[in-house]
Amino acid sequence: MPVANYTVNEERAIFLAAICGQTYAQFTNADGSFVVPLNYSVSHTIQAKSISNIWERFGFIIESPDEIIIAFRGTSSTTDWISDMIASQKRFKYIKEDCLTHRGFTDIYSTARSGVLSALAKLSTDKTLYITGHSLGAALATLCAIDLAANTAHSSPNLYTFGSPRVGDPAFAKVFTMYVRNSYRIANLFDVVTYAPPTIYKLPKREKKYYYTHVQTLSSLTFQNGAIGLNHIISSYFAKLSQLEPIFTQRLCSTNPGFCPVIEENPQKSKKTLTRS
Repeated sequence: MPVANYTVNEERAIFLAAICGQTYAQFTNADGSFVVPLNYSVSHTIQAKSISNIWERFGFIIESPDEIIIAFRGTSSTTDWISDMIASQKRFKYIKEDCLTHRGFTDIYSTARSGVLSALAKLSTDKTLYITGHSLGAALATLCAIDLAANTAHSSPNLYTFGSPRVGDPAFAKVFTMYVRNSYRIANLFDVVTYAPPTIYKLPKREKKYYYTHVQTLSSLTFQNGAIGLNHIISSYFAKLSQLEPIFTQRLCSTNPGFCPVIEENPQKSKKTLTRS
């Protein structure tokens, strides 16, 4: 049952959606450059592998005098797509509890893990930690959040994800709430990616079934942009969120030229809500 949206920091969600947009710029630009917001500096470039032996830029860690942000990008290469499809499960070995997570997502995160932990160990635990990601990046951010909460001095991460697929089984979802107390899974109700993998996943011609459940806590958006892709891309999420705090968004974008995702005109009006359930 949805409750009042005061529990969700809408300005923070807008800012982190823009951060997620820059993870794609980092991957696309040959030199890995992206727009770093005012008062932040880059501490680490996240490198990871999908199913190949080729390292890819998968996001970054930036910090300000008061906070640290770890951001992961979504699917951007052919091998990323293949990893997305490897929806069998494996034990998530970074916590003591027995639970299962998406094999493709977990394998990618495992290759990035040592670099992330090493970089984070050099940063102050007095700073507020935010972890964010969109699509595949949201799944990686979810795995990162529970890992860091369980295994580092940064034990109280704040997780904001956008358009996240399901990441693990019901046991994982239950344990996740024990470790990560501040988690906001922002999802468009018309975004098909948020319904994958299905709650019961079965490989072709095999009897074994895998069970999936979303982590809490859902913060739902409602928008339709006329195409499956447009209902999922980070610029659409940013556009919808920006309607909630237009003055803040305008100030954010004008202060940081090139930082905000380009907002395309939405031909269909949709309900301006961000609710938590």
